[in-house]
Amino acid sequence: MTRKFLLYILTAIPLWLTAQNVDGTPNAFYPEEIIAKQKYIPYPFLRESDVVWSTMIWKTIDLNESFNQYMYFPLDNDDKSGKKSLAYVLWDAVAGNDIPIYEDDELKIPIDNTVFVEKYTKADTLLLEIGYDDDDNELYQTIIQPNEFDGAEIYRYAIKEAWFIGKQETRQDSRRLAIAPLKEVKVKFGDTEELINLGIQPLFWIPLQNPIVRSLLVTQNSYFDEQNTIGQPSWDNVFIMQLYNAYITKESNKYTRTINKYITGEDAILEAEAIEQRIFDIGDDMWEY
Repeated sequence: MTRKFLLYILTAIPLWLTAQNVDGTPNAFYPEEIIAKQKYIPYPFLRESDVVWSTMIWKTIDLNESFNQYMYFPLDNDDKSGKKSLAYVLWDAVAGNDIPIYEDDELKIPIDNTVFVEKYTKADTLLLEIGYDDDDNELYQTIIQPNEFDGAEIYRYAIKEAWFIGKQETRQDSRRLAIAPLKEVKVKFGDTEELINLGIQPLFWIPLQNPIVRSLLVTQNSYFDEQNTIGQPSWDNVFIMQLYNAYITKESNKYTRTINKYITGEDAILEAEAIEQRIFDIGDDMWEY
């Protein structure tokens, strides 16, 4: 059999014999399996005696900032592309009782997921005036108004970080410890329909170093790069690599107070920048002899 004849036979093989079946994923031209099978990479082991300096930092991620807007979209949790915003990634995990949540950023007061979700989505009972009866008395109809989680209402996140210097690595490093969706909270006053604005508050805190949380986040794409749909960082990598802009709201201090408790306005911005600069200066000063 000549080489020419063999080549003819190979090129004459029907394409259906080597075709790829992607019927199970009609929106893709190849099976999307990598992200679903990803495993998180454990942090390097760190002993208490190895840490020579550390501080805790609290920051706010504002999704109104253009760089952070990939965290905010899409607004629809049933987006046909299968994409999810960070708010819905976290909420779906909380509602499914897949990850633990806490009341405080120290992660000491756990919240029962089922109780929280039921309370958050509890329907409101409203009385709707529909007219008058024959005796000129007002008539009302009871309306049940369901409440659902709306990811569009979450446009800020609080994040707690630990910054430290270890003797083994001989460099400054940091880890994300916890994150909280922030929302403007309003509550009813007594038995009236009057609402009192309690300001921006965390809904719950999620431990970002928890293996259960990391196992979830590493299997969810962030869609950080809208110019290339391949190789998007997982949400776990987003927090490890700090792929967001954030401003400091608090540094660990003996008063346990936030910056805006002792300074406001432009001075608060300068104070946050000064804290950030001081932290990086500490890392640079390690190499001065």
